[in-house]
Amino acid sequence: MRVHFIVHESFEAPGAYATWAKQRGHDVSFSRVYAGEKLPANAQGIDLLIVMGGPQSPATTLEQCAHFDSKAEQALIACAISQGSAVLGICLGAQLLGEALGAPFTHSPEKEIGKFPIFLSPAGKKHPLFSQFGESLAVGHWHNDMPGLTANTAILAYSEGCPRQIVAYSDLAYGFQCHMEFTPDVVEQLIAHSEKDLSQAKAYRFVETAETLRTHDYSEMNKVLFIFLDKLEAHYLSVKAATKK
Repeated sequence: MRVHFIVHESFEAPGAYATWAKQRGHDVSFSRVYAGEKLPANAQGIDLLIVMGGPQSPATTLEQCAHFDSKAEQALIACAISQGSAVLGICLGAQLLGEALGAPFTHSPEKEIGKFPIFLSPAGKKHPLFSQFGESLAVGHWHNDMPGLTANTAILAYSEGCPRQIVAYSDLAYGFQCHMEFTPDVVEQLIAHSEKDLSQAKAYRFVETAETLRTHDYSEMNKVLFIFLDKLEAHYLSVKAATKK
């Protein structure tokens, strides 16, 4: 299975998502746009497209950030969905996924940076790909915005600070506002590039200090993420096999 990552900044690393793909022996490719690597011309041959986070928003223009082409990424996401690929959007990627389907992103009620619980909605509790999450799960967060909703979107998880933490746009397309890919190394990179945000931690209900961020164990949420990814892969392959009959 070919897994392609769009990575917007060096400090917004794929973390556990890339670890899973490599451990499963998948063909892994990258568009590290911050380093000048191009987006694929189309989604042909991509089985799973994973669009990572970044400090940009879907409204960020090329004039504001020369390496981030929001419209081109949305077009690639739409192409992947139309051809039946699986698509995951993480944070900014989740917002781009919604935008690609005609659902404008919006600001989250609360800024969230740290490790806080998400809670599964009734739809999330019934969803077979999320049964391992339990009723709640402590996961990583680092955001101001959240993805938009289409008429067919199901909200699968929310947090106290954000009502749209995991959304299902289809059975093969999911937006994760939360960051289940965090590892100590990924968090350390984010800390190094977020001095201003973290210095204002006391002004926000859901923003932790760098010291607190460093104390967390991120391995349990990584394990839960791996189970989800295994299930998503199995579902994708079953759908793909069914379409060939």
